[in-house]
Amino acid sequence: MCGIIGYTGKTEAVPKLLDGLERLEYRGYDSAGVAVVSAEGDLQVKKSKGRLSVLRELLDSQKQLSGNVGIGHTRWATHGEPNDTNAHPHVGQEGKIAVVHNGIIENYQEIKQSLIRKGITFSSDTDTEVIFLLLEYYYKKNENLMDAVYAVLDRIKGAYAMGILCSDYPGQLVAARKDAPLLIGYGKEENYIASDVTALLSHTRTVTYMEDGEVAVITAEQVQIFDRDRFLLEKDKHLIEWDVSAAEKCGYSHFMLKEIMEQPEAVRKTISPRLVNREIVLEELNDAKELMKNISRIYIVACGSAYHVGMVGKYAWEKLLHIPVEACLASEFRYSEPLLGESSLVIVISQSGETLDSMAALREAKRKGSKVLSIVNVMGSSIARESDYVFYTWAGPEIAVATTKAYTTQMVLLLMLGTYLAKQLNRIEQDEYAAIIRELQSLPEKISVILNNLDHYQKTAANYFNHNSIFYIGRNLDYALGLEGSLKLKEISYIHSESYAAGELKHGTISLIEPGTLVVALATYEPLTEKSLSNIVEVKSRGAEVIALTTELTVNQIGSQASEMFVIPKTHLLLQPVLGVIPLQLFAYYVALNRGCDIDKPRNLAKSVTVE
Repeated sequence: MCGIIGYTGKTEAVPKLLDGLERLEYRGYDSAGVAVVSAEGDLQVKKSKGRLSVLRELLDSQKQLSGNVGIGHTRWATHGEPNDTNAHPHVGQEGKIAVVHNGIIENYQEIKQSLIRKGITFSSDTDTEVIFLLLEYYYKKNENLMDAVYAVLDRIKGAYAMGILCSDYPGQLVAARKDAPLLIGYGKEENYIASDVTALLSHTRTVTYMEDGEVAVITAEQVQIFDRDRFLLEKDKHLIEWDVSAAEKCGYSHFMLKEIMEQPEAVRKTISPRLVNREIVLEELNDAKELMKNISRIYIVACGSAYHVGMVGKYAWEKLLHIPVEACLASEFRYSEPLLGESSLVIVISQSGETLDSMAALREAKRKGSKVLSIVNVMGSSIARESDYVFYTWAGPEIAVATTKAYTTQMVLLLMLGTYLAKQLNRIEQDEYAAIIRELQSLPEKISVILNNLDHYQKTAANYFNHNSIFYIGRNLDYALGLEGSLKLKEISYIHSESYAAGELKHGTISLIEPGTLVVALATYEPLTEKSLSNIVEVKSRGAEVIALTTELTVNQIGSQASEMFVIPKTHLLLQPVLGVIPLQLFAYYVALNRGCDIDKPRNLAKSVTVE
């Protein structure tokens, strides 16, 4: 969740750290801080509660920190409230060691009590404090930093990515990683550590991904990476192809709007390389028949919006493959004792490829002998590296906390994959297969058609933004789509919003409908148009106002009962949610805009959930 940046080189560290933190702030914005070691060997720290802008003001109002090596942190609070004391970097009592940390130390209470018995006092409420106090304790024994680092790693349990400075080692950064993302960036006479490649794009695109248990010693001239047994490793370097402009607003008022508008191109990049001569070609899965030969059950495992992609996948894949498919919340998956084994295929979906719960589900599946296929956006991410098969969405950097283009490309790729497998297994008629191919090719253009009508969504949002509670209803694929629409609205506008299977209205939910209640009725799944219309009439009879989402073919039927309409182009039935989500994203965006919300950085949320 938190963001980490580190720099060592020949120039001033603070501007580099602040630039990196600005690009990492979507990972957490409860507090921010930097630490540098001066040329004289003094460890200097500035940190503050609040957004990065508060830290910038603090640095501008006081004597600027000076030094060529430093670490920075932007925090999403887990242990300890957001305040100046709990902000990172943390500094030891001797004033020699500073630490930034992302993750959770599970046994921090045990370690804390042990250190208290030794006479060591604590000043914060964070689990991170045990790291730097332990470091200081072990360092005082023999004044060897690496010995102290490895001693700490032997004691702590949980997830961590950390950057460490010691004033006795000028020009040197130490980094360590387990179950939390951390990579190393290589520059000319300068090197970096970061939680995410976006922090490095303006400085370098050459990186190495740290693995669990690894420790790195980094100077301006050299990077050394060691394993858990302190053996020096030879690590591959990777070239990041993302352009720095992809992580900038480029004239848009918010990253979220920019990323919504990027969806035609993002979908095109996902589809085009995988369509050759009107055939789906997936080089990542050239042994599909062998893989699927003994598969009797499929699990799609994910969190948040990616889970909603999984819900669409469940409905679509069961229609395509005639195999039981279960969409599972990653946070519950490993605790539910799933029936895993060699006859199970587990599909893990994650934008960042670092979501901790999804990673844990992946490892549980592999432990029990299941094959794992992942759909991710970030190349070289942990989930990608540990999967048996990996498919990249190629959506480019997504900065807004509320996902849009990542969701859409995940859904497109999952539907392509399902169609491909159906063809390989002879479970789909050629005519339907050809129809899906045609519609896949037309998706970017049809998304563009929707995006050419922004005024309509803006006006609709202006009429309905003051509701305190909004309900989304739909059936089948529309129900899955409603889950995402509802989530988008609640996470950026703070309006209470829920999505329900429309057939369940009479089983309790309808008691919440009263005059003036806003209901967003999804009616794009044409086989159930009549039933959807019946549900709209049902809520209207209780006084609800209805915004209906429908297609060009059913607009007349549905429109007769709706207060407002979102009309989308017709496409293949299974691909309809790809188009249907665009109006829901735009409605959520403009509602939040009318309410004056911080759209890109909604309260209490972070982009990548790397803690449990």
